[in-house]
Amino acid sequence: RMPYLTGCVKETLRLHPSVSRDVKIAVNNDVLPDGTIVPGGAAVIWLPWVMGRMESLWPSALSFDPTRWADGKPVSQFKFIAFNAGPRLCLGM
Repeated sequence: RMPYLTGCVKETLRLHPSVSRDVKIAVNNDVLPDGTIVPGGAAVIWLPWVMGRMESLWPSALSFDPTRWADGKPVSQFKFIAFNAGPRLCLGM
């Protein structure tokens, strides 16, 4: 177990994700968990690079701080999106 190294890797991926932007196209009408309606054919775009720098998601977002991961509490895969989320979660996770 190397918690500091794990924190360094997660911080690096938070600030410099391997996929900086992602786009999906809705095949059919759908509703997101927050109630947002997505019509069929619409593009859903999110920017992990921007999300990793949002103060509303990460206190001191621009600081490289591996200790933010030290408490061992799981972070929502929809907040820390480096390995994707939900049914599309990276197989290695």
